[in-house]
Amino acid sequence: MAKRVSHRESACGVARPLDAIGDWWSLLIVRDAFDGLRRFGEFQKSLGLAKNILSARLRNLVAHGIMDLAPAGDGGPHYEYVLTEKGRGLFLVLVALRQWGEDFFFEPDEAHVLLVDKKTTLPVRRLELRAQDGRVLGAQDTFVRSPPGGADMEEKN
Repeated sequence: MAKRVSHRESACGVARPLDAIGDWWSLLIVRDAFDGLRRFGEFQKSLGLAKNILSARLRNLVAHGIMDLAPAGDGGPHYEYVLTEKGRGLFLVLVALRQWGEDFFFEPDEAHVLLVDKKTTLPVRRLELRAQDGRVLGAQDTFVRSPPGGADMEEKN
């Protein structure tokens, strides 16, 4: 089995967070936390994941400050997993992934779950990347700037 490489020293804002959320189970746990799941058993039931794998993923999310352990809300002896501010910051990442998945992994007439606005019950609008002046940007409109002393890199699209 290949040894996993850490990206903790990378200057790339895509690579570095992958140490914390770079596997599908971690993102599905965070998705379920946004849906209100908090207990180990709730995550296990939702995901059908082996206890040892779920435990390792939850430990990793806690170690990276994405989730915290909190005393059970019902006063029981158990603990609950709650999203931290850092974890709640993944909401837009999950929305972007969801919208990309809807675009490319479902047939046009295929039923799937929808993210809707609680107030209106209408589907949420598409995410857009905008420039400081409000223009909609695509990959061809951006490049990655390296830290001082490094060369800027044009995105290869």
